[in-house]
Amino acid sequence: MKHFIKRQNQMSERMNTLALLYRYSTLRFADNIQSQSINGRPSYTYSSFRTRCDAISEMLENQGIGFGDRVAILSGNKPNWGIAFFAATAFGRIAVPILPESSENEIRNILEHSEAKAIFVSQRLLPGIKGLKGLTAIDIDTFTILNEPGVETDRRSRRKKPLPDDVAAIIYTSGTTGNAKGVMLSHRNFCRNILAAYAAHPCYEKDVWLSVLPMAHTYELSLGLLYPFACGACINYLGKTPTPSLLMSALRAVRPTVMLSVPLIIEKIYRGIIVPSVMKNRALSWIQSRIPALFYLLAGAKLRKAFGGRLGFFGIGGAKLDIFTEKFLKKAGFPYAIGYGMTETAPLICTAGVRSTHPGTTGTPAYGTKVRLAGTDPNTGTGEIQCKGENVMLGYYKDPERTKAAFTDDGWFRTKDLACVDSKGRFSIKGRLNTVILGPSGENIYPEEIENVINGMAEVEESLVIQSDGRLVALIRLKEDFSGEIDCLKKGIMNFVNRQVSRFSRIAEVRFVKEAFEKTATHKIRRMKYCTA
Repeated sequence: MKHFIKRQNQMSERMNTLALLYRYSTLRFADNIQSQSINGRPSYTYSSFRTRCDAISEMLENQGIGFGDRVAILSGNKPNWGIAFFAATAFGRIAVPILPESSENEIRNILEHSEAKAIFVSQRLLPGIKGLKGLTAIDIDTFTILNEPGVETDRRSRRKKPLPDDVAAIIYTSGTTGNAKGVMLSHRNFCRNILAAYAAHPCYEKDVWLSVLPMAHTYELSLGLLYPFACGACINYLGKTPTPSLLMSALRAVRPTVMLSVPLIIEKIYRGIIVPSVMKNRALSWIQSRIPALFYLLAGAKLRKAFGGRLGFFGIGGAKLDIFTEKFLKKAGFPYAIGYGMTETAPLICTAGVRSTHPGTTGTPAYGTKVRLAGTDPNTGTGEIQCKGENVMLGYYKDPERTKAAFTDDGWFRTKDLACVDSKGRFSIKGRLNTVILGPSGENIYPEEIENVINGMAEVEESLVIQSDGRLVALIRLKEDFSGEIDCLKKGIMNFVNRQVSRFSRIAEVRFVKEAFEKTATHKIRRMKYCTA
């Protein structure tokens, strides 16, 4: 504890803006490798990272893009993404990360709404910005200017150091419902998340990170770029979409000590590799039924080996983890950790380190964050999670009405997530306030809980529970290799699920779908699209 307090105080002093973080890490860890692609190009030390950032910032300055100007980033994960981000934020500009999977219409709306003056863009995504005026386009791979903006620019230097409560980034999100919102995150917001991450699980300069989640999402940005940057660690990038074969190859090559993930990735590994291997292996099946402790010891060793053999922290966030998968990970001694948060909180609200995870819960309040439940149901103990702290956003860009609605009269941020809390202060997420289904007798039905039961079945790839004509209907996509009798499976699913859930949460119909559900960046299903279809 004394070591943590000392380290925390040191970090607090040097990190209340990304400019201070940038200067500290690039000097303190100058000779360390900061980032590299799996294929080896490009690769930066912290010293060469700073040299490149300084040069890019000067180039932006010469284009009249200075303090407070918005600079967009539209690219997949790569070392140069971090260069673009710090070339903006460390010099008082505002970064506008855009998910590379965004449609051309979404990209244009974000660029126009944010009034971005420049954009770092990959060649593959360049068609999405063609025709836009007043925008300096920069190739993120070569850092060459692709076009002149065609408008007069103020080339006078306006550079100055950013303050802790200045906007560092505007991150556009629609979540799973509603219209896109530009979340304004300050330098202080990001820096407090670094401290919260360190409190949950300390990382050091010898740690090796593997990045697989989109850097334009706050989860990967804060915890997968800024946190290791503060520690002086090395980040490895795939450079391509993380297909199962590419990911397994990268794990063998990198042998990471730290990795961030969403539930979908580890659930696929559990259901696609672990479960089938047990079912096909008579010896393992026998050990599982007769000597379960030995089975989990062997299975855990196999899983850790598949991840490179030296993994010490596997962070899971972005959505709720399937309870069957989590129980397996816990018993197998896999070093997973759970986090809960939102873009609006940059993102951490609750954390549970490797040693403090408890299946079904999302941990206790993150370091420096106050959390409470509001409007608690006296019968179930379920209420809305609200939080307060230096991690909470400044507001929604150019949207004072939605900003006001996001906070209570006494200043607490409303997450609109429903949860209950146990005697040890651990929160368990039940669902979203705006996805709760009202039962025939006024009962609150949480579709996410029913989906967790359905998704635990071997034949199921993913599911979504909706209400249709007053009845609960389960939309289910089966695994590609399923070859059984459909009507028999429908009955089996309904019988299995309805034995597991409460009386008023029983499903009345099962419908199979062929296409994968449309998802957000953290692989949550865009629920509203199907509820209103």
